[in-house]
Amino acid sequence: MIRKEIRLSGSGGQGIILAAVTLADAALEAGFYGVQTQSYGPEARGGASKAEVIISDQPIDYPKVTTPDIVLALTAQAYAKYCDDINPGGTMIVEESLSADDCPESALRVPILGTAREVGKEIVANMVSLGVLAATLKKHIDKEFIEKSISKRVPPGTEELNIRAFQKGYDMIQ
Repeated sequence: MIRKEIRLSGSGGQGIILAAVTLADAALEAGFYGVQTQSYGPEARGGASKAEVIISDQPIDYPKVTTPDIVLALTAQAYAKYCDDINPGGTMIVEESLSADDCPESALRVPILGTAREVGKEIVANMVSLGVLAATLKKHIDKEFIEKSISKRVPPGTEELNIRAFQKGYDMIQ
């Protein structure tokens, strides 16, 4: 049985929700069951936000992540708020620039925000994050499904930029 619970967390406005919706869409395209949920504070932009995805080869009877297998945190605030209940042996992915002192040594520290700036705009940090997640999940979802979903979900005219950011994130984990 395949079941992956994934939590993406960051700050409102970083595109975490779009990344999660795109991942769930790609899971469906790949023939899995998938569900996506989200929450963010009333301040939306700038406040902590999270989006969760469950991917399974079996029907999903409860849409909330309970013990995430993968947690991605783009801000220290999101890390502190959403990263306590990771599955033992799960994968923690954190933005390299975080100063989260309690971040486990086993965490993958990835320069997501810096890579997004290199690609051209920090706004594509969500697609860099999605690339990192895709590389982590490559045994289950082929990256072509995610690229197809990106092309459907991002604003028209930004597909190439977003795919390039996705590929940069994917390559960092290879």
